[in-house]
Amino acid sequence: MATGKKPRVTVILECTSCVQNSANKSKKSPGISRYITQKNRHNTPDPLELRKFCRYCYKHTMHREINK
Repeated sequence: MATGKKPRVTVILECTSCVQNSANKSKKSPGISRYITQKNRHNTPDPLELRKFCRYCYKHTMHREINK
């Protein structure tokens, strides 16, 4: 059997509004919400974006894939 790149990879999703607040430093955020999930690199080659619940913002926000 050939051993190559596996189609499923683990990705980390990070809250975009928490990242903006920590960069502005005008609003002190207690942390940055992160989720770990998997995606199929053949079906979704672009960075993944999902609406998830942020426990620091207390609302559903856009979470974007980060490079690790």
